[in-house]
Amino acid sequence: MKKLEEFNAEDRIDLKLLENSTYFINGEIDENTIGPVVKWLIYENLDVSKEKTLTLYINSTGGDLYQAFGLIDVMRASPHKIRCIGIGAVMSAAFLIFASGDRGQRYAAKNTSFMCHQFTESMDSKYHDLKATMKENDTCNERMVAVLKEATGLSPSVIKKKLLPASDVYLTAQEVVDLNVADHILE
Repeated sequence: MKKLEEFNAEDRIDLKLLENSTYFINGEIDENTIGPVVKWLIYENLDVSKEKTLTLYINSTGGDLYQAFGLIDVMRASPHKIRCIGIGAVMSAAFLIFASGDRGQRYAAKNTSFMCHQFTESMDSKYHDLKATMKENDTCNERMVAVLKEATGLSPSVIKKKLLPASDVYLTAQEVVDLNVADHILE
């Protein structure tokens, strides 16, 4: 077995973060980004002998909504509290992941840009496929409303007006606190 000093600097950092129940999502939300986060959460959840808080840093302009829903389901099933810290950019699918951290444990760095928007799947298809795609778009948007309702306590009508209108919604750290998406601002 290797000794800590035999690892390169990046591996030592990763080991130290793992020892402290901390993980970092950086970049596109896709299977390559979310797969390791899901594995980390499952690993952390194997030990329920003591309560702990898992810390997830998020810096992402978004990506695959289905991958986000998968991670959110694993987060919700966790017996441990999940602290989310938004830095840089927390947008689209990453916005939903951030909002799904435990209430009281969601921190927005002061200079973070937040963005939320409706889900729209590409519709370059035949007529019957278009109908199926439209149904899936509606289903995904309903899931987004449900995730945000659980995360914020806001009514579906307020969520649709303030967070999921027809155009993209960009928010400051203070605005996400005001909308109950985040709980604290890191100064």
